[in-house]
Amino acid sequence: MKMTGSRILLESLKKEGVKTIFGYPGGVVLPLYDALFDSDIKHILTRHEQGAVHAADGYSRSTGRVGVCLVTSGPGATNTVTGIATAYMDSIPLIILTGQVPTALIGNDAFQEADIVGITRPCTKYSYLVKDVNDLAKIVKEAFYIASTGSPGPVLIDLPKDVLVSEARFSYPESVHLRSYKPVYKGHIQQIKKVAKAMLDSQRPVLYVGGGTISSNASDELRRLAHLTQAPITTTLMGMGAFPSDDPLSLGMCGMHGTFRANMAMQECDLLISLGARFDDRVTGNVSKFSPKSVKVHVNIDPTAIGKSIAIDLPVVGDVKHVLKDFIDLLKDEKRPWKKDLQPWHEQIESWRSTFPLKYRQGEGAIKPQYVVEKISEMTKGEAIIATDVGQHQMWSAQYLKFKKPRSFITSGGLGTMGFGFPAALGAQAAFPGKMVVAITGDGGFQMNSQELITAVQYNLPVKIAIINNHFLGMVRQWQQLFFNKRYSYSCLASAPDFVKLAEAHGLLGLRAKKKADVEKILEIAFKTPKPVLMDFRVIPEENVYPMVPAGAALSEMLLA
Repeated sequence: MKMTGSRILLESLKKEGVKTIFGYPGGVVLPLYDALFDSDIKHILTRHEQGAVHAADGYSRSTGRVGVCLVTSGPGATNTVTGIATAYMDSIPLIILTGQVPTALIGNDAFQEADIVGITRPCTKYSYLVKDVNDLAKIVKEAFYIASTGSPGPVLIDLPKDVLVSEARFSYPESVHLRSYKPVYKGHIQQIKKVAKAMLDSQRPVLYVGGGTISSNASDELRRLAHLTQAPITTTLMGMGAFPSDDPLSLGMCGMHGTFRANMAMQECDLLISLGARFDDRVTGNVSKFSPKSVKVHVNIDPTAIGKSIAIDLPVVGDVKHVLKDFIDLLKDEKRPWKKDLQPWHEQIESWRSTFPLKYRQGEGAIKPQYVVEKISEMTKGEAIIATDVGQHQMWSAQYLKFKKPRSFITSGGLGTMGFGFPAALGAQAAFPGKMVVAITGDGGFQMNSQELITAVQYNLPVKIAIINNHFLGMVRQWQQLFFNKRYSYSCLASAPDFVKLAEAHGLLGLRAKKKADVEKILEIAFKTPKPVLMDFRVIPEENVYPMVPAGAALSEMLLA
């Protein structure tokens, strides 16, 4: 039986288990939208293409499945670029379906034509321009395989209008064979044996955990290893949730705004085992001063990530889950008294924790932003999915939220994309309609995609939006205060909407807190309301995030207050 390219595409998506896509229609994708009208695939209409790709991203991060978004050609496609780059930097599997002008017009500057394959080549794992409808099903199969295997990432499929309306027989491939793409999952056992020996010899080990541990679903193995060896664990921003925050072995986040104990442990350890992290600059600080006393192990499925910024003593190419299983098997029968041997190390870490804990002073009047984040964490009891935007509130969230499980913290790490948090929360809520989803955002970041309020209302996505409203681009202002003599050049957002009225205009419940006593009250109301709610927390404008590692400094050279 012959089908149009549009039908072939939708049938291919169903073969891949796709149930929800996010998108925005336009001219050249109208044949596809017409076919979608009769499909049982749910389509969520965002109000901007950037919102669509961020929502697909949030859907993917919260589920572990491939997120899908659909947009038209030209400006529709180019509006996705920031979201694609966001996913690429954080290794999130997405399929981006873009419309394109008919193949005969490509290169002629036709109406709403853009070379989106060329534009996104640096920020996709792979990109396809479909030129023949007979290739479409095979391309979709390959795209999902590439996006979801190895180090995950976004894959773009560009769809000329004539391909969508042409007909071909539908036959979906059962498997994929790409000669030049063979991800390595099993680590080399001799390398893992060397790491096991280093672990047995270590007196001050640290497990440094990144987002790759979550991508590989290795949280159970990580807990087993930590409890077997008593090695303390610090996570990157992307690795938060991989290990329970309340576990005594948890050091919290490391890096520029990491905890004092985590950063000092990184600097003083004799063995640093990196699991699915990439030693990015926000973690290492000054690379020439980074963890100078340690043997460095790097486990990563992407061989190009190993040794990219830090010299590595023991590289292991492989999937974190597979490598940890082999690593645990090598260590589980060892008779080493781990707890006794590592007791001096744990005592040192406890000394760092008690000397310089995370702290702030909340009076009875004006609201500290940290207090709002702590209350959200306390009242959701680690059971909610929390999505954040980017800036000070993101760092306070990383510091003060408590996590029990992976995929419960959704944030833009590598690219640091303002405007990400709220639409990403909508994607997570679409994936888990019965679960509490909270978007913690700033007044600056929220305004970048506030149009998605109506998306929340239209599809009854009951996200709870907490705006940490300090009337500034907070992190920009903090840097201007500390390093530019308080010259707040264009970082003040004194002119801003009344967010409560904005919420009401979109059909949401809007609430506002101006003093400490208001915070818990409006959180209680919001969390009991079965619809989307916006909360405007008017916080102290010039509160700073500490600890902070200044640019060019070592992790041990933190500003503490």
